[in-house]
Amino acid sequence: MEFLKTLQIGDMNAGVSTGTQWIQSSGEIIESFSPVDGQKIAQVQGADKTAYETVVKKAEEAFLQWRLVPAPRRGEIVRQIGDALRSYKEPLGKLVSYEMGKSLQEGLGEVQEMIDICDFAVGLSRQLHGLTMHSERPGHRMYEQYHPLGIVGIISAFNFPVAVWSWNSMLAWVCGDVCIWKPSEKVPLCAIACQHIAAEVFRKNNVPEGVNGLVIGGRETGEWMAADTRIPLVSATGSTRMGKAVGSAVAARLGRSLLELGGNNAIIISKDADLDIAILGSLFGAVGTAGQRCTTTRRLIIHKDVYDTVKDKLVAAYKQLRIGSPLDAQNHVGPLIDKAAVQMYLDAIETCKKEGGKFIVEGGVLSGAGYESGCYVKPCIAEAQPGYSIVQHETFAPILYLLKYSTLEEAIAIQNEVPQGLSSAIMTLNLREAEQFLSHAGSDCGIANVNIGTSGAEIGGAFGGEKETGGGRESGSDAWKVYMRRQTNTINYSTALPLAQGIKFDL
Repeated sequence: MEFLKTLQIGDMNAGVSTGTQWIQSSGEIIESFSPVDGQKIAQVQGADKTAYETVVKKAEEAFLQWRLVPAPRRGEIVRQIGDALRSYKEPLGKLVSYEMGKSLQEGLGEVQEMIDICDFAVGLSRQLHGLTMHSERPGHRMYEQYHPLGIVGIISAFNFPVAVWSWNSMLAWVCGDVCIWKPSEKVPLCAIACQHIAAEVFRKNNVPEGVNGLVIGGRETGEWMAADTRIPLVSATGSTRMGKAVGSAVAARLGRSLLELGGNNAIIISKDADLDIAILGSLFGAVGTAGQRCTTTRRLIIHKDVYDTVKDKLVAAYKQLRIGSPLDAQNHVGPLIDKAAVQMYLDAIETCKKEGGKFIVEGGVLSGAGYESGCYVKPCIAEAQPGYSIVQHETFAPILYLLKYSTLEEAIAIQNEVPQGLSSAIMTLNLREAEQFLSHAGSDCGIANVNIGTSGAEIGGAFGGEKETGGGRESGSDAWKVYMRRQTNTINYSTALPLAQGIKFDL
C-alpha cells in the first residue's frame, strides 16, 4: 500500500532501535495482521535481552549529553518533529486506521493529537518553572527547581498506537529525559513509522543516539523494563491487570510508575438534558473506535422521566450506524483489534444475558463480503442493573448498558460504585445538577464533563483517572512534573550560620 511506502515500511523490519540505528536481534517474530481485511501487513523481529541491553546502555549515554542541551533548544527539536508529523499526517493516519482498525477520521485525529502535544511541549520548554519561597533564617534564600529524571520507559496499548507515545515522549524530551518505547505487539508498524519520522529529525539536529529507543516485543519485554533499576520512570497504558503487574515491579525497586489503565465510564442523562446533545455524545462515546477507548462510554444512567425517550432515540440512532472498513469515510464503526477481542465481546454479551440483561439492540459478529477478517461486530445495547458483575467490568467492545435512576444522588452513587475512575459526564441544563456533579460529593473520576461525552479529551488538560485507573496523569496542565526530579535549594548569603527551628549549636 502506498502509505506504507511513504512511511518507509517494508515487508521485514527490525524491531529494535537506538534512535536512528536499527539493532539486530534474535527475539520472537511478531506478525502484524490488519483487522480491516485480515491481511498480513508485515513481520517484525522483536527484541531479545542482548538487543534490549544495547538500547538501555545507549540511552544511559545519551542522557548525559541530552540533559545539558538547553530546554528551549530541546523544544525546537520537538517543534520540528511536529512539523514532520504534519507532513506525514495522511499516511500515518491511514496506517493507524489500517493496522489498528479505528476509523480514518479517528486515525487522522490521533496524528493531530501528536501534533498538538508537540506544540504544547514547545511552549512548555520555556516554562519548566520552580518556586521561590521566604526562608525563616535571615540572609537565606530558598527555592525549588526541577531536573531531568533520566530514562523514561513507555509501554503503550494498541488502541492509541501513536498518540500515547507522543504524550509521554514529547514532554519527556523537553524535560531533558530520554525514552525507551515498548509499543503493543499488536500494532508494531505504527511504532516503526514513528521511529523513522523522529529519527529523520534527530539526524538533522545531531541529537545523541539513544534519546529515542524502541524495543518491540511481548510481555517479557515489558517485564524487563518494569524491573530495570536504570529506568526511574515507567509510564504504562493498558489493562488494570497489566498495570498492577507493572506497578508492583516498579514499586519493588522504589521506582516511579505512571499508570493509565481501564475505564468503565458513564454518562448521566438528566431529565433536564438537551437530548439531542445527549444522544450524539452517547453514540460517539459508545461506538467510537468500536468501543476500544479507555474513555469509551459503557454505561448510560438515565433519569426515569426520560428513560423511554432516550432508549427509543438510541435504538433509532444505532440503526443508522454503518459498519465496515475504517478506510471508507462513510463508515462509522470499524473492526475490533483481533478475534480474541471478538470472543471477549461475545462472552460479555452471554454473561449479561445470564445475569438478566435485556438487549434492545442485539449484538453479533458480521460475516460476508467486507467482513472477511472476522473482527467486525455489531454495537449493541442492553438494559441492565448496576449490580450486574458484567456492568462492573470493562469490556473493550461496543456494548452499552442502560441504567435507570430517580435522584441525582442515586445516579452519582451508581456511577461511582465501579472499580474504575477514569472519565464521566452529565448531560443537564440544570446549573445545580452540574455543580453538584463536579463537587467533592460528585464524580470520583479523574475527568468529569458537563454536556459533552466521556471520550475525546484535549491535550491541554491532564489526562488520567483514579482507583483502578491507576492515578497517573499525562499530557497537559502540570503533568510534565512527573518526568522530572524535584529539588529544594537553600542558599546562605549571610556571615552567620543560623539553624532552622531556632536550634542553637555553639562550640
